[in-house]
Amino acid sequence: MADPRNRPAELWPLVHAERAALATDLTHLTDEQWSTRSLCSELSVREVLAHLTSAANLTGLRWFAGVVRCRFDFDKQVAMRLAEQLGDSPAETLQRFRRAVTSTTKPPLPVLAMLGETIVHGEDIRQPLGIHHESPITTLTRVAEYYRSTDQVVVARKRVEGLRLVATDGPFTAGEGPLVSGRTLALIMAMTGRATSCAELHGDGVSALRERSPRT
Repeated sequence: MADPRNRPAELWPLVHAERAALATDLTHLTDEQWSTRSLCSELSVREVLAHLTSAANLTGLRWFAGVVRCRFDFDKQVAMRLAEQLGDSPAETLQRFRRAVTSTTKPPLPVLAMLGETIVHGEDIRQPLGIHHESPITTLTRVAEYYRSTDQVVVARKRVEGLRLVATDGPFTAGEGPLVSGRTLALIMAMTGRATSCAELHGDGVSALRERSPRT
């Protein structure tokens, strides 16, 4: 039976709250800060924000049309949609994101994946800028449970296979094997390939998790 907590009507307000918090956090960035490299590959924090905006404006039909246009090169499709939302200045990038805060439009993904993307990419932006944000532990726990059981958007389930994950600030636990423990947010970031978050984690399984993460 599906978890009633993961119904769209329950999840969209969480997505909207996380988007609104991120928009507020980015209100007074300088141009130099907007150009800061994010935790997400080679993208700047401004480009990651444009990526979040694109996801909030992309229907399943437009997503598929873009995939066909890019000849099933999914990375090319992501870059194309990001460029559509970047705008001519950081102020326009942020304005476009603000307009998307309450959107319920999405690609062919579960709403829980949209929540996970918002939290993870929010940290891809915040952490290099030294911005601290506290998401509700109930929200983070849902996202951690999602990622530990799927490779749908990003390889996460395979990355933590054979490891025991234990949150120190909430109820999240998963898996069997060498221990990886720490804050729920750090576990989420490490599960989704952010190797820098492994520095916050403890246990015999941390080195294995770090080895399974992309080099940055």
